[in-house]
Amino acid sequence: MADEKKQVPLRLSPKLYAAIASWAEDDFRSVNGQIEYLLTECVKQRRKNGKYVGEDIDAPIELDIK
Repeated sequence: MADEKKQVPLRLSPKLYAAIASWAEDDFRSVNGQIEYLLTECVKQRRKNGKYVGEDIDAPIELDIK
């Protein structure tokens, strides 16, 4: 039971979802797998240097996706 994963509801804008879906396809992952991968990498980075990946992590995201 230690391997059970916690389910978390997540709301994403259509543009952000499309960007993650495209990235996931490039990396041969599911969207869920890509989100988990990205969050894992972010946590590793924070543990490594004690900071979040970016100083402006809470800034609104503007995606210029065509």
